[in-house]
Amino acid sequence: QVQLVESGGGLVQAGGSLRLSCAASGSSFSRYSMGWFRQAPGKAREFVALINWSGESTYYTDSVKGRFTISRDNAKNTVYLQMNSLKPEDTAVYYCATDRGPLRGVGGRTNAAYEFGSWGQGTQVTVSS
Repeated sequence: QVQLVESGGGLVQAGGSLRLSCAASGSSFSRYSMGWFRQAPGKAREFVALINWSGESTYYTDSVKGRFTISRDNAKNTVYLQMNSLKPEDTAVYYCATDRGPLRGVGGRTNAAYEFGSWGQGTQVTVSS
């Protein structure tokens, strides 16, 4: 099973930026779409962004469109989440996750947590007002 390690979280003022990274082990990274989720205290884990296995297609939840950008470097087995114009409501633990199967696109999906297989341990993002 692939191992995922997130990094890049921290404390930032509203309007600031952070770049999260998720490093994956294994040789099959480039065959799997990757997602970012977040979970705020007392709330359910929610989908944030998805990038397909080749990096050509992306999808975002409405609340982060225009502010967050997901990207990947298959040569480095790493997926990124660039977060700009951060708001206090973006405060959460952010998790990356691998798709449950290889070579799946971004269309026709619910992006529920059950659609993803391996998960990282999470990285805390705190946005102060």
